[in-house]
Amino acid sequence: MTSHLALKPFSAGKLSLTNRSVVAPMSRVSTLGDGIPTKAMADYYARFAKGGFGMIITEGTYTDRHFSQAYPNQPGITDGRQLEGWKHVIEKVKMKETPVILQLMHAGALSQHLTDTRAPSAIEPLRTMLAGYSMKQGRFPRPQSMNLAEIDQVIEGFVLSAQRAQEAGFDGIEIHSANGYLLDQFITDYTNMREDQYGGPLENRLRLTCQIIKKIRQYTQGDFVVGVRLSQGKVNDFDYLWANGLEDGKIIFQSIADAGADYIHFASEGKGFDHGCLTREGKSLPKLAKDLTGLPVIANGGLHIPEEAQRILQDEHADLIALGTGALSNPDWPLKLEKQQEVLDFDPAYFADGVAI
Repeated sequence: MTSHLALKPFSAGKLSLTNRSVVAPMSRVSTLGDGIPTKAMADYYARFAKGGFGMIITEGTYTDRHFSQAYPNQPGITDGRQLEGWKHVIEKVKMKETPVILQLMHAGALSQHLTDTRAPSAIEPLRTMLAGYSMKQGRFPRPQSMNLAEIDQVIEGFVLSAQRAQEAGFDGIEIHSANGYLLDQFITDYTNMREDQYGGPLENRLRLTCQIIKKIRQYTQGDFVVGVRLSQGKVNDFDYLWANGLEDGKIIFQSIADAGADYIHFASEGKGFDHGCLTREGKSLPKLAKDLTGLPVIANGGLHIPEEAQRILQDEHADLIALGTGALSNPDWPLKLEKQQEVLDFDPAYFADGVAI
């Protein structure tokens, strides 16, 4: 399938890619507990660059030493040693001149590292901790509601982390405002019961994400990319859908664009594009984001299947497609498409010993 749309170059705004295939962020918890990226991580990301992907988005990286860390061996970018570790990753990836984006995340109530957690409101998260990411399992602790000083700490952490990412040589950052982590906890109706400027109407619940976008834009320079990841579902609530469907989408996407985002990455965790990217009425949220804002839009969810990726691009649901576990089983996915070779489905046994590299 040499005419596959995923192999076509893409250029819009600050993004200029050799093709439309992106490695999605995937938590792999592979540091030694110090948050410093390892040689194994550098080799891991370099495989995707050698495999022909047009852009790589790293695993979620914690942004401060207060309450942001999700997993014990998660990488961070909170000090000079962690920054230097990321430089080695970038050097390896840049041997193929592949753009690389650092995903910045704050776990909030979904931390499997901390026992004292913070969130928009003091509400125990649904369900239980993820297997394979830490020894800690069972119910999540009930978080404390963040005060305004702690919210300011969150903003400062994201901004300083973005500045370090630019110093390290990343082409940009992706703000993780999806999948049930802190910024998504602010956006989501049932995890945000605040009565201040960060709670109530959806516009208020979006305020923290938009403040972070604006501040990072203000304190980084040049062509540094600032993307945002959004989703309906969460790692602890796969089936959640936005209550007002497209109407919520219009408010969310326009607010993100007005704040200064360079792209929107709409995620569908676990059950495929149609499950996580459509409203209850079957309308496409990534397509709405693309049509409404004019920003580049990345979609994911089972798109390693060539026919499915072609459908999403051909029907203009998105401009780019991101592969998660599909990239793990096919780190050379774009080359396979080009050579019309078989694409492998992901084997869950890959994570039999945990998710570390």
